Amino acid sequence: MKNIKILNNDVASQIAAGEVIERPGSVVKELVENSIDAGANQITIRISEAGKKYIEVSDNGQGIPFDELQLAVMRHATSKLQNADDLFKIQTLGFRGEALASIASVSQFSLISRHIEGELGGKIENLSGKLDQITKHGSPVGTTVTVRNLFYNVPARLKFLKSDSTEKQKIGTLVTKFSLAYPNIQFKLFNDQQILLHTSGNGDRREILNQIFGFEIAKQMLEVRFDENPYQINGFISPISINRSNRKDMTFFVNGRWIQDVALNSALLKAYHTMIMVGRYPLTILFLDFPADFVDVNVHPTKAEVRFSRPDQVFSMVQRATRRALLAYSPVPEISKAYWKSDSPSRQHVETQWTPATLLDEDRDQPISQVESRIDSNSTIQQSGANRTFFLPLLRHIGQIGATYIVAEGPDGLYLIDQHAAHERVLFEKIMNQLSDVVPSQPLLSPELIQLPIHQAIMLQEKLDVLKKLGFDVVEFGPNTFQIRAIPALLIGINPIEAIKVVVEDFEDDENPLGGVTEAIITARICKRAAVKGGQILSREEQKALLESLEQCKAPRTCPHGRPTMIHLSVDLLEKQFGRKGSI
Repeated sequence: MKNIKILNNDVASQIAAGEVIERPGSVVKELVENSIDAGANQITIRISEAGKKYIEVSDNGQGIPFDELQLAVMRHATSKLQNADDLFKIQTLGFRGEALASIASVSQFSLISRHIEGELGGKIENLSGKLDQITKHGSPVGTTVTVRNLFYNVPARLKFLKSDSTEKQKIGTLVTKFSLAYPNIQFKLFNDQQILLHTSGNGDRREILNQIFGFEIAKQMLEVRFDENPYQINGFISPISINRSNRKDMTFFVNGRWIQDVALNSALLKAYHTMIMVGRYPLTILFLDFPADFVDVNVHPTKAEVRFSRPDQVFSMVQRATRRALLAYSPVPEISKAYWKSDSPSRQHVETQWTPATLLDEDRDQPISQVESRIDSNSTIQQSGANRTFFLPLLRHIGQIGATYIVAEGPDGLYLIDQHAAHERVLFEKIMNQLSDVVPSQPLLSPELIQLPIHQAIMLQEKLDVLKKLGFDVVEFGPNTFQIRAIPALLIGINPIEAIKVVVEDFEDDENPLGGVTEAIITARICKRAAVKGGQILSREEQKALLESLEQCKAPRTCPHGRPTMIHLSVDLLEKQFGRKGSI
């Protein structure tokens, strides 16, 4: 019995599609690349149900001749390569001739196109698994591809897709990257009837940065210009004061192609070495323009990776270009005005008080004693009698070390308390204890507006109900823009914009202790930013208030993310260290 056989065309096509079309974002990527290669200066993308139900990409490019329509949707049919040598001097985004055939094999597919020299366009459909005949169709110059019911004939693939929110974020991020790489093209992205992105196509990248990151970040981005003919590196990097907790906003384009490359990431971080904290990453959009024969793009099924003929030279150029921009444009950090007031009483006042977070507006700083007294008046934790349960022994306050740790004595030894982690736990439990009832809100005198990148705006839309439950009042206020009207009463004084940003920007790698509960995760992120920081000097009264609040917590020994709030040095250990009971 024969075991080896040739696969039929349908199975072979679906296998090939599995390498190219992984998710709805893959469809958008391939179709947008085709539009760019066709010379379009207007590209419109429409999606429904995160692209699973419907994707449409239309452009005003040169179009496809009527007599080539059927050929265009066949495997390995392309106008961008003539022979094998062309693989080593590719100057287009697409070149394999697999995209349309792969998409058509896993969806209900239609294509309408009119060539720039044609009087009428043509239409071809794939509604029953096979391509129908081409028909004449009136249409403007350009191409429109419609994809319905993606993976309808391979339902197993649908099970591996992420949530609609995640898939929308990936599509939004993808179109955002294209708009930055091709600022002369007008991009429009619609989710159902809601517009998520609309660029002008006037060629101004900083204008697009403003639309994506907001005005404050866009105006601070540093421009990179590097030219060592024939190698050029241009783009934008963030100053050292603007950074993220992950690499998601480190973006590289090579000859107009968005790629992911570990070596380029390393070169960039090397340029920032000693200038930003370990574990923090800059915002970056760099465009590398190299000779076509210097780059091999035919090394990855989705063309997301490339190889350089001289990788060490590329590493050096990226590092030098970035470092040069940092040293040339980075401003000298400014000290807060509160620290250079002329009168010494005010200066002394600042040094001995702290705000409950770096988020606090300078004009509304409050010491911990005032904050804690207000929190305690609203807390559901009982303060006295049989209802008060201690999970820590009673502690006697001693002092503060390094403006970071509080020293206390217990009946069984010495306790060192991390003031930041401890305050995180206090704020977290007090907010969570209020969830069983209505969390008190404090309306803002002047509502704040916040503009977010597309993927973050989509994420925030999904969390608006949770934020309302936590005491925030946030509503949509235009494309990727939200209005903050109220914040939880427990967090009075924080910067509302920064509080919302932390929901979508900072993600902890160790949030498993929270059990995946959305309210707990969001509360923990906000409390992490709102808690007192290490290095802030506390008065004795403030230190005592924090200790007393920590004693009342249900889980006082860890912060919400699972890190310890304290270290215990037993009397027995101390006696051994001093040689009273022998050496350890």
